[in-house]
Amino acid sequence: MTGAKLAKDPYNVIITGVGGQGNVIASRVLANMLVRRGLFVTIGETFGASQRGGSVMSHLRISETGTWSPQMPKGGADVIMALEPTEAVRVLYDYGNPGVKIVSNTRPIHAVGVIAGDLDYPSLEATKKSAGELSSEAWFVDATDEALKLGHPILGNVIMLGALAAVSGLLLELEDFREVIGKVVPADKLSVNLQAFELGKSLVGH
Repeated sequence: MTGAKLAKDPYNVIITGVGGQGNVIASRVLANMLVRRGLFVTIGETFGASQRGGSVMSHLRISETGTWSPQMPKGGADVIMALEPTEAVRVLYDYGNPGVKIVSNTRPIHAVGVIAGDLDYPSLEATKKSAGELSSEAWFVDATDEALKLGHPILGNVIMLGALAAVSGLLLELEDFREVIGKVVPADKLSVNLQAFELGKSLVGH
């Protein structure tokens, strides 16, 4: 499938979360969906101090013409997908700009310091306020809660990808997702993954 047009070239997407959330898998699925559209995708990844529980961030640089450096410049994101809400704000401080869009899960994952009582975790209201001030548009999605209703929390990533597809302007369709995810999940899990993707779109009003 070809013919995708980008609003700008390269178009820069960041997927961020913490270790164990499936950040890397989500970035691979998105990249393969974009490749189906005839686009070039370069992925760069950074990991926090702990593989599980530390910050994980994937840069996807998307182009109609060729590959780019895997690390985008500071302030260079066009859209950010956050699997954890405070990661959204952290990434916005470094890579946000007045035109960036953000879509974030609402379910927090507390770092060890928060659990131990050494650090404070901001309220969701405070996180939404900060994200709104640092972006042009921000959507917060109860992806984990909705995924649990569908039977498994990992479907939260699929819900988030659906939301990202809706708000990013990348014109990603259900058929793109079907072709990619069908090579990753067992046949009996395909239907619920497609349902989760479409649900993500609907949760941001698209």
